[in-house]
Amino acid sequence: MEEIRPEDMAYFKELLTKQLEELLSMAEKTVSTLIQIGEWAADPVDQASMETDRNYTLRIRDRESHLIKKINAALAKIDDGSFGICEECGDEITLARLKARPVTAYCIQCKTQMEAFEKVSGF
Repeated sequence: MEEIRPEDMAYFKELLTKQLEELLSMAEKTVSTLIQIGEWAADPVDQASMETDRNYTLRIRDRESHLIKKINAALAKIDDGSFGICEECGDEITLARLKARPVTAYCIQCKTQMEAFEKVSGF
């Protein structure tokens, strides 16, 4: 298995930091927009449309907040030297997997097993 080199770590740190900054910027813009939008529209159809848009935006931001937590965890692992180590089995996560999903905490084998368990158990 290929070892993660210091230049790989620097690459992932920069990539994750940029993603984090973009997500935080979008979240800030969303809050500003939601504050600026009036509470009620004169037309009930317009009001329903505004609420639907608002709820959709909030659902997206909720998903992004989960990604922000994963990015922060990955950045902490880079800092403490545990980045690229599977939390389940302790093996190294392949560089290809990290490039595809830098916030992953599991090697492909463990993640596949977890997903199979979730599918069977309904969790």
